[in-house]
Amino acid sequence: MNVLLIRHAPAVRTGTAGLRDHDRPLTRRGRQRFRQAARGLARITERPDILLTSPLVRARDTALIAAAAFKRVTPRVEPALGQDDVDVLITALKKYRPDASVALVGHEPTLSGLLAHLLGMHSGDNRFAFKKGGAALVHLPDGPSMPGQLRWFVKPRILRSVGST
Repeated sequence: MNVLLIRHAPAVRTGTAGLRDHDRPLTRRGRQRFRQAARGLARITERPDILLTSPLVRARDTALIAAAAFKRVTPRVEPALGQDDVDVLITALKKYRPDASVALVGHEPTLSGLLAHLLGMHSGDNRFAFKKGGAALVHLPDGPSMPGQLRWFVKPRILRSVGST
């Protein structure tokens, strides 16, 4: 299994009047920058078989942009991505074929905790804190129950650079 982890793009600030945290959309600049980053993402990795997104608006918006860059993939809401529980995410990943390529669009600190877990590290080890719009690819030859190998971890500015060429 290959797992592509994507942090949502920049969104409207927390505490914006009239918006619940759940409903915060991407900023206009966040959308523009992630469109370019998503083009870069589509250049450095294969189209995922499955694209799962947190139910929060900013993640769903990011997933739609990623889906457009990858083509022929439709985002599906995975409620586990809206929680801060790595074990629930591992259980969700176990539903998919061992040879599947699964993309997850979510939030910090959950994504860095999941990445640490997938690599056999302690979940408190956040050496891999995701920037907004950043991504990582993990290969799990034995599925999500066993540690895998980090293929790459890329900052959003690198993805934008690749997407602009």
